[in-house]
Amino acid sequence: MPVKMADSLTKKQRSYCMSMIRSSHTKPELILKKCLKGFEHNPRGLFGNPDFINWKKRMTIFLDGCFWHMCSIHYKEPKTNMQYWILKLEKNVIRDKEIEIAYKFAGWKVIRVWEHEVKNIECLKKRLLRGILSVTTPTHTYYAD
Repeated sequence: MPVKMADSLTKKQRSYCMSMIRSSHTKPELILKKCLKGFEHNPRGLFGNPDFINWKKRMTIFLDGCFWHMCSIHYKEPKTNMQYWILKLEKNVIRDKEIEIAYKFAGWKVIRVWEHEVKNIECLKKRLLRGILSVTTPTHTYYAD
């Protein structure tokens, strides 16, 4: 049974407010985009909707919002309608893990960047560089008898 939301806004006002929440081309995404070269931003139609992808390096980058993906540092529980929100957010976290496992199983490198990490550009650049440099082209090992 759906959980009824307690709301001080009318349906029309709530609809407008929710429509203003951007899922792509957000400020953190645009900052991250400046740090990346060779990555396609918001590729369409891919499993899990990665924020950035590099086909040559077989690497995806997901930018996770601290609230929406329950950051262990900055997440704060909602004050109203907790049953609804916590269930929704926990599903996001489970889906994130499933997507990451699927990409890794397919041989892709996955980097997850928290929204708060974008605030310190120098640390972010170092972290991304470490992640990108750790990608190696798969090699085949042949064993002689």
